Parts: sequence; C-alpha cells; structure tokens
Amino acid sequence: MTDMTVETSYHFAVMRRAIDLIDAGHPEPMSLDALAAEMHMSPAHFQRLFSRWVGVSPKRYQQYLTLDHARAMLRANFTTLAASHELGLSGSGRLHDLFLRWEAMSPGDFARHGEGLTIRWGWFESPFGPALVMGTDKGLCGIGFAAETGEEAAMADLLGRWPKADFVEDPMCLRPWVLNAFGVKNAGQPTPLYLIGAPFQIKVWEALLSIPSGRVTTYSEIAEAIGKPRAVRAVGTAVGRNPISWLIPCHRALRKSGGLGGYHWGLPVKRALLAWESARAEGAESGELPTN
Repeated sequence: MTDMTVETSYHFAVMRRAIDLIDAGHPEPMSLDALAAEMHMSPAHFQRLFSRWVGVSPKRYQQYLTLDHARAMLRANFTTLAASHELGLSGSGRLHDLFLRWEAMSPGDFARHGEGLTIRWGWFESPFGPALVMGTDKGLCGIGFAAETGEEAAMADLLGRWPKADFVEDPMCLRPWVLNAFGVKNAGQPTPLYLIGAPFQIKVWEALLSIPSGRVTTYSEIAEAIGKPRAVRAVGTAVGRNPISWLIPCHRALRKSGGLGGYHWGLPVKRALLAWESARAEGAESGELPTN
C-alpha cells in the first residue's frame, strides 16, 4: 500500500484505528483516556492529533456517529438540489470536494465496457481505511473502500465495472490526485474525475456532486432534480453503482425517514463519512478547521 508521506501515513493509520474503535458499537462512549491508551499516546497528544485531522474532539465525533445522527442531519442540514449552489458550493463547508472538475465517457464508449481504455490503480491509506483508487489519463474513475468488504472484494468489484479495460498498477501516477482528493495536500488545481457510466447513472452522479459537504438529501429529491420523480428506485440503484466514492458523495443520500439507506462499501463506512464531514464543517464554521 502506497504511503502518501511518512507523517501522513502515520496520522491516517492512527485516525483509522481511532475511528474503528469509536465506531465499534460500545454501549457507552469511550473516554478520552481509554482511546488514548489504545493508541499508546497520552490523552493530550491524542486529543490534539485527533482534533487536527477531524476538526472536533473525539467526544464530539462520537456524537456524530450515533445512529440518530442521520435523522438530525436530515432535519437540520437537508438541501434541495435546486438551491444547492446557494447553500455552500463556494463556502468553507464544501472542503476538499470544491476542488474537482469532471467529464463523462460517451454512451458509445461506455457500451464497449472499457475496451481500449487504460486504467491505472493503486492502494492508499485514507481516514476510512484502505482505499482502492483507479484513474485514466482524464481523471479518477474509481474509489472503493475495503474496511468492510475486504481488499479482494473491493478489487473484484471495481475491475468488474469495466471488464475490457487494460488495468495497470501505478499508484505513483495517481498519488497527486489522491493527496488532493483526501485533503492531505492542496495541489493548487482541480482534481479531475472521469465518470464511466450509463447516461442515467451519470445524471444521478451529477446531482450528487451538487450536494455540499456537511449536508444531505434524499433519493426522492435526487429523482426530482433529474426530472424523473417516479424513478426513486432506479435512482437508488444508480447511487449504489457510483464508482467514485467520497468525491461523488453518494453517502449524502438518505431515505426520507432519515434512515441511512444502503451503502456499497458498508454502512459503518457511510456513517464515518457523514460524521467526518459534519465534524469538519463544524470546525470550518468555528474557525478551527485543521490545515494539512
């Protein structure tokens, strides 16, 4: 697995272990002392490190991971996609996903299942566990998380999306985009995305790109936004087939009831993604957002 930098890799490993512990379903929230002991750190050092990367304290982050957090987000942070540009696309709440541009493969090319396409891939550490990242010369085309599914299943999943493409292991080629994508380093230019999907799927993914960080919407709202109000089930399927997790934020789509719904890479990962964004949005609003 590729190290981003020695320090970054270390911090990501600590963050991943801490999030895993916090998200393990303990009857009571873990104390700062208990978490720090598990990390083999002093409480003060662990608190500083955790707050630097997440933007809030471990205690506050645990509150974001509770099961009713999604319902609270839907009540307080629901965004109608038609108004999303006024709700924060240019604000600090957008965070790293401000810095991307995208284009889509033509329907004809998609129908050829990636034939003639070279896709580079590599494994990277992320705050949400091991991430399999894939990209073409035009941009990132796949991000999958293996914390719940396992690395072998994640690899088989993404390879199966474009069965006729040529796959080349080349993490260093992807590294600058990955650093920018996970907010480790501001590359000073947009992270390019290359959407490989059917026309209906791409419409859904485009709608997902309009949801600001720290906010959520519903599957039915996405269906309305793309002009297919009766296609809620098809929208849900397209959301689930999103190949570029995190940057195309399918984790921000919830059920009308406020339930999490499904998530292709595992519901614990979805909760961690939502909690991470909520925490960093709060940190941005309070002026405490960490710099990388």
